[in-house]
Amino acid sequence: MPPSLFSRLFGSSPSEFKLQINSPELTVTAQAKESLLLAALNQGIALPYNCRVGGCGECKCRLVSGKVKELTDKSYLLSAQELKQNYILACQSLPRSDVVIEVALRQGQVNHPIVETSARITALKPLTHDILHVQMEAEQPLSYTAGQYAEIVIPDAAESAAGQGRSYSFATAHDPARPHAVDFFIRKVAHGAFTEWLFAKAEHGQLLQLRGPYGDFCLRPGASPLVCIAGGSGLAPVKALLEQAIKDKQGTRPLVLLFGARTEQDLYGLDAIDQIRREWTGRFVFEPILSNEAASSTWTGRKGLITDHLKTLLGERLPDYQAYMCGPPPMIDACVEVFTQGGMPASQIFFDKFLDSGHTAHPKP
Repeated sequence: MPPSLFSRLFGSSPSEFKLQINSPELTVTAQAKESLLLAALNQGIALPYNCRVGGCGECKCRLVSGKVKELTDKSYLLSAQELKQNYILACQSLPRSDVVIEVALRQGQVNHPIVETSARITALKPLTHDILHVQMEAEQPLSYTAGQYAEIVIPDAAESAAGQGRSYSFATAHDPARPHAVDFFIRKVAHGAFTEWLFAKAEHGQLLQLRGPYGDFCLRPGASPLVCIAGGSGLAPVKALLEQAIKDKQGTRPLVLLFGARTEQDLYGLDAIDQIRREWTGRFVFEPILSNEAASSTWTGRKGLITDHLKTLLGERLPDYQAYMCGPPPMIDACVEVFTQGGMPASQIFFDKFLDSGHTAHPKP
């Protein structure tokens, strides 16, 4: 009996399909339960992406042929012309047949093998009331570039969300002498299944599953001055990126580092930042900026939003900077607007938006 007829009679369906990207020479296997983006990334294909959750639109591609199941509404991210031309979001599309897509692949993307491994929790250190430093020892060695992230699979103990993945940036530069060591700064998300479990029930010695590395948020070589902006747990990849810059002899570049937090109690990692300052040989300016500090506070530093201070801190040389930002989407979007209006080329702006389930694309009805 032909497989297609068997499927129609008994309700089964194929578990994998062929995904062709631009040409027959670039064809990979895509599992029915994984997105087109993940299928490509896991097999070393440099599809463009940023968030992987349908919030940025960078993974848009044209569906040339085949059928996909779209998990979210794409209309608010794609233009009317793109919708007419059959564009889809690769991160939100599951294959339902062999698929052919067209997309402009990224050039120069950092490339490390994707590793799936168990990792044991070795330390849980509260940094603030809602940010936890999680240190782990992976069973398999993991190589990554500072600024990249890994996916942590939610354990069965987290119940309703078990088996799903959450993405977190590495909080330190990779140490070849300790290839099994990984650590993260993880912010507690209200009603988040994984972080509620992590903050309340996780223990030393517990095993979690990791997959990665992903992403291409990394320091580009050059001599231009740097402005690095972190918000909340977004300090993790920025800290790692600057540690890597020192190792790569790029610590001679002028640097302005801005750290946005709500109150003084929400600041953390200041010792690590001071260590970076001591090892940075170029001009180093660090400014924590508090958005919700009480008027009666003894805080004498800068207050308000980061965007209130950008032009003052960067001055007329704003267009000369390379910008690296990590944190909540509203913060990044506001900073990008200031930078572009100030004449900074888009090619000099790099960011990693920290998106939780509240920032993902709208589910399809």
